[in-house]
Amino acid sequence: MARLPILMYHNISKSDDLSIGLTISESKLEDQFRYLAKEGFTSFNLSELESLKEIPSKSIVITFDDVTVNQLEYAVPLLKKYNLKATFFIPFQYVGQTDEWNKGSESIMTFEMLQSLDSLIELGLHSYSHRKYATLSDEEINLDFDKCYKSIRENNLKVYPAIAYPYGNFPKKKPRKTHFQTLLKENKVKMGLRIGNKINRFPFKNSYEITRIDIRGEDNLLRFKLKLRFGKLKLF
Repeated sequence: MARLPILMYHNISKSDDLSIGLTISESKLEDQFRYLAKEGFTSFNLSELESLKEIPSKSIVITFDDVTVNQLEYAVPLLKKYNLKATFFIPFQYVGQTDEWNKGSESIMTFEMLQSLDSLIELGLHSYSHRKYATLSDEEINLDFDKCYKSIRENNLKVYPAIAYPYGNFPKKKPRKTHFQTLLKENKVKMGLRIGNKINRFPFKNSYEITRIDIRGEDNLLRFKLKLRFGKLKLF
């Protein structure tokens, strides 16, 4: 089985001084993308993995949560520059508004912006209302997906049915976890992405517990390289 790191990003800032936590600077992001391109990593959209049984030894999946406008301004040009594919996960209730589940300080792309994204970018689900799935009833979960799919239809979006769990949160103990995954199948979801900070093995053992590596604003290039290799770092 091949190793498959999946990277998780959020906001991008023009300033290195603001590169902290969930926000990474444009220059650091470019350093990381330049490294991936130089080292010959093959980037995949999640939909491409569905039909594959094998992937190259240097493979990567790049993901961005929340579809903030700063991703459009800074990440999209860099993806195009280095010819890297990425999946952007949409919290549909907040499209064209701000990240109200957080501080409400970041603008979210409009539907028109989402429709105009480069072909390197694939869209995915980040729930409708950005709430923790472990706290929701079956009815609330089903309604959340219904609203997502309605937004997709009404706005003529092409969205691959993979979901990045808001806050990385989902029921983690049986039998609730098994039941939750059944709900995902019933709602036609093909992949579910958590955090976990581990390197995946491909093909995935469980397509509803795919792990992502949290790339932080404080990460220098050495730390980024170590995360690519080891996932979670305990000594840094």
